[in-house]
Amino acid sequence: MYKAELWPTGAKIQSDAEERELLDFLQPLFGGQLALSGLPTALTEELPRLYLPLAAWLDKKRTAGHPLLVALNGSQGSGKSTLCNLLKWILEAAFDCHACIISIDDLYLGKAARQRLSESVHPLLATRGVPGTHDIPLGLELLKRLKSQTEHAKVEIPRFSKADDDRLPETDWDFVTTPVDMILFEGWCVGATPQAEAELQKPINQMEEKEDSHGRWRRYVNDQLAGPYRELFSLIDLQLMLKIPDWQMVYLWRRKQEQQLAAKQSGEGVMGEIALQRFIMHYERLTKHQLETLPETADLVMSLNEKQRVSSIQLR
Repeated sequence: MYKAELWPTGAKIQSDAEERELLDFLQPLFGGQLALSGLPTALTEELPRLYLPLAAWLDKKRTAGHPLLVALNGSQGSGKSTLCNLLKWILEAAFDCHACIISIDDLYLGKAARQRLSESVHPLLATRGVPGTHDIPLGLELLKRLKSQTEHAKVEIPRFSKADDDRLPETDWDFVTTPVDMILFEGWCVGATPQAEAELQKPINQMEEKEDSHGRWRRYVNDQLAGPYRELFSLIDLQLMLKIPDWQMVYLWRRKQEQQLAAKQSGEGVMGEIALQRFIMHYERLTKHQLETLPETADLVMSLNEKQRVSSIQLR
């Protein structure tokens, strides 16, 4: 049943009978889905507590003939991919909702393009991550095609290899057949807004102090948010946020991700401790900015505890 301590009063979408019917249908299948995805069986507890009611809430928001673009913002390691994958499965299995997932990470510019940026704008742009290191025209075209209601159109979804730090060749891209009912658009900076000039004055960490002392890199990133990224994010219909307890969790959770990546890929392309500490400095400024601003504007905020479990939900 819906947990009063998680979902706000009045947020219940389904009746008890409707919920029980869907749980009876989903629960025998959910464990198998977790196993196929390589996810811990402990997540079965989240089906009635989080996943099913959230899927029901999203399904209620969609309108026939108009694909719903749902943005999910969350820092590195917050569980965005896991949440989107399980929501997609539930939406399709229980609500007859054709959903697809787009990650802003798959819009990263390739190595060569970022190298050109690093030479023409600022050396820090060689590192993927911040606004300015994504292919926004590709993202706009992709979302435009997914939002079209063309019958049986094949839309290619770009893919990026973090181990190789480069975009995969088109032969390795996935595809989605339109029309779709819902687009789950996830990423660490999806929905982010630019900072005020006063906030850009002082370096926020050692990397900025040593490598961006004049603020050229951070102002370029900010200008990208105010320009091309604003156009991309204006297409969002619903903004969700996975809110981490504090900035320090980013390092701990990202280190966990790197360890998992190392286990899958024999350590190739995986960052060590020193490299990881420097890498996340690229994300620190904007992550902290989002923690201050996005909870006030997002349609739904899921607050995470230190165990990466949603402890409360706030609806706007």
